[in-house]
Amino acid sequence: MFQKQMDVRMIFGILLAHVLLFFTFQEKSVFWYIFTASMLFLITYSILQEEMDDQQPFRIYIIYGVISGVSLFGLFYLGNILLHMIDLPLKGSVAKLYKQMSPTQIWQYIVLFLIIIPGEEIFWRGFILKRFLGRIAILPSILLSTLLYTSVNIYSGSSHLILASIVAGLVWSSLYVWKKSIPLLIVSHLVFDLFLLVLFPLS
Repeated sequence: MFQKQMDVRMIFGILLAHVLLFFTFQEKSVFWYIFTASMLFLITYSILQEEMDDQQPFRIYIIYGVISGVSLFGLFYLGNILLHMIDLPLKGSVAKLYKQMSPTQIWQYIVLFLIIIPGEEIFWRGFILKRFLGRIAILPSILLSTLLYTSVNIYSGSSHLILASIVAGLVWSSLYVWKKSIPLLIVSHLVFDLFLLVLFPLS
C-alpha cells in the first residue's frame, strides 16, 4: 500500500510539472513570472514528499560541482564546434539553447540562480530520480528520469532545448547516482548556466 502511494505521488508530481510548464511556455511576455512560480510550487511539493539527499561534505560538493559544471559546458562547447565543422542542420543549436528564454534583466538572473536552477535539481533529481531508484535499477532510473525531464521542454517548441535537456539530464542524473548530493548538482547546474549564459555565451 505504501509503495502504491509513493507511485501516486510521483505520477501526480510529473503531471503537475507538465501542467505548470505547459502554461509557462505559452506566453513569452510573462515567461519568467510563471516559470518562477512554477518552480517554487514544484520545490514545495518535492520537499513535502521526499527528503533531499546531501551525502557529501561542503568542500567535496563544491569541488565536484564546479568541475562537473565546467566539464558539461566544455562538452557543449565542443559539440557546438563540431556542428559548425560538419555543417549539420543543427549547426548553432548549442548557441540557441536558451536564446528564446534567456534572461534579460537582473531580477531574471537572480530567480534563475536562486530558484529555478535549485528547483529543477530538487524536483527532477531529488524527487523523481530518487523515487525511480527506490523501485527499479540504476540505468532505467537514469534514462526514465532524463526522458521525463526532457519531456516538459517539448512545450517550448525548441528542438535545441530538448537536445540539451537530454545531454544535461543524463549527466546530472548520473552525477546524482554517483554522489547522492543535491547541493552538488545545484552547484554543477549553476556553474554550467553561468558559463553558458554569462561568461562564455556560445555563437
